[in-house]
Amino acid sequence: MAEMSYRTALITGASSGLGRGLALWFARRGVKVYAAARRRENLEALANEARAAGAHIEPVELDVADEEATLTRIRELDAACGGLDLIIANAGFGQESSGKRINWETVKKTIDVNVTGAAATLCAVLPQMVERKRGHIVGVASLAAWRGLKRQAAYSASKAFLSTFMESLRVDLKTTGVRVTCIYPGFVKSEMTAQNKSMPFLMETEEAVELMGKAILRGEAEYAFPWQTASLMSLMKVMPNVLFDTAMRKLR
Repeated sequence: MAEMSYRTALITGASSGLGRGLALWFARRGVKVYAAARRRENLEALANEARAAGAHIEPVELDVADEEATLTRIRELDAACGGLDLIIANAGFGQESSGKRINWETVKKTIDVNVTGAAATLCAVLPQMVERKRGHIVGVASLAAWRGLKRQAAYSASKAFLSTFMESLRVDLKTTGVRVTCIYPGFVKSEMTAQNKSMPFLMETEEAVELMGKAILRGEAEYAFPWQTASLMSLMKVMPNVLFDTAMRKLR
């Protein structure tokens, strides 16, 4: 599959972690990147780092949990730049949500960011992309989407939504000129994963960004990494419930 080229890109969750890394990765390749996140000061620092490297990143202060503001702002950016070529819904929230100590505020925030916010980001100018017969939308899900993991009811479910959402969009958009990619990272060093106690096959952010960036350029329909965790989760996907439940209960 031929690699795609982009003039413009919007990346959410760009103030830290994978989003920040992806913003720099694409900006260094000549793409004008609109980096969206809640923390303005982090975005300004990102823009300055890009500028020092001769790249262009435009800070966009945005909370994707506010879906109306998200729809409006992305549509404004699309009109102002002559059409966004690439949109990466990367903003995410993850916090323990054990069924034994379920907390509605945690569940709601997870849904607001990972479900509603991601869907609003991806849908904002999708009709315009279809009309232009070009564009690429990317959803950053998680390997946690493949089964309901222990103490991760809200997070696993939210990423499962995004996975299925992207799959259906991919089928619908096959002949429109708009590409669809869903990415399933395993554990990657970030502010969000720092709270986790056990993270097998933990990857450095830079390594993960490189893999993701190249997968996006290739226009992969789906991309899961690292292979060790992806292989384990593939096995779990087909594991009978009685075995899966037993395995999950044994985890710390």
